[in-house]
Amino acid sequence: MELIDLTEALVEIPSHEDERVAGEYIQQWLLEHTDAHLKRDEAGNVIARRNTDGDRSVALVGHHDVVPPDDGQLNDGGYVVERREGRLYGRGTADMKGSLAAQLLAFRDADVPDGVEAVFASFVGEELGGVGCRAAIEAGFAPDFAVVGEGSTGYSADGVTDVAIAHKGRRGSTVTAKGIATHASNPGSGENAIYRATDAIGIIRELDVPETTVLGHGLEGSIAVTEIDGGNAWNVIPERCSFTVDERTVPGERAPIERVETVDGIAVTIEQDLPPMACDDADFVATVLAAADVAQAGAPEEIVKPHATDAGWLTERAGTTCIVCGAAEPGEAHTADESVSIDVLERCHEVYRRVLETV
Repeated sequence: MELIDLTEALVEIPSHEDERVAGEYIQQWLLEHTDAHLKRDEAGNVIARRNTDGDRSVALVGHHDVVPPDDGQLNDGGYVVERREGRLYGRGTADMKGSLAAQLLAFRDADVPDGVEAVFASFVGEELGGVGCRAAIEAGFAPDFAVVGEGSTGYSADGVTDVAIAHKGRRGSTVTAKGIATHASNPGSGENAIYRATDAIGIIRELDVPETTVLGHGLEGSIAVTEIDGGNAWNVIPERCSFTVDERTVPGERAPIERVETVDGIAVTIEQDLPPMACDDADFVATVLAAADVAQAGAPEEIVKPHATDAGWLTERAGTTCIVCGAAEPGEAHTADESVSIDVLERCHEVYRRVLETV
């Protein structure tokens, strides 16, 4: 089975520290199996195009980097991949080399209509905050529409591949409190940084979480303090304390975390801001949903995802209309026993092909 063989070949290639070999494999596969216009950019992204004179462009978007594998997912020559009971097991099977293989075959197999440019893009550095996607956008990558192949299976019902019309973003911040150190026997002669930090935490706990509506579906964010560090001795009033804040953002909204700076000695540093995604084109959603409906016995639904993907960067910085549709199920990515359903991979191949043929 071609799709399974291709998935296994991609999964076996280590790509958690260096994606070059995986990128070379994808590039060579496209050269051998398509006549597409092919580019491998300086970042290592692989981008292929068919019907380059089309007046609108539709992209299948994935990434070939993975998070570091578990010890049990390694062997001497690369990563372990196994077939068991209708599933493929191994690092990257779900996130997202399985869907990437389905996209490659769909890109090759689709009978793309005149006037439509079909695009395939596999990015590096998605797990590092969208490094490759951002580099491609800065170099001019801006398809009109994109199907990002991250997981959307098992949200509305077990085994059903849904269509994600929105997802949350993630903003990670460090809040630093500065005080004045003094001996703990005379605390009034200093300024306790921990007390200032706890005052700031109190403000965060009172903030309203961001929320919005996307094509009639509610999307609610969250905000939480996740780490705290301060003080260096039991008998010293601390001059410094810091804590981290994890905020899940929604399109167009952010929690006003800067309010903590009303406390003396408090400063906020934004460490990471992965953008959320919202699809604003009901017709595109309907096209992808129809393709997903034909490809499976279950009834796919429009859903929202809790996790950020490269669709956020494409929507925010390239103006691309995106949805997310892929084989991975909730809880599979980044795990020691990561796996993906072979039947669902075949389904995704059909969905991707039909999208390229009908958009």
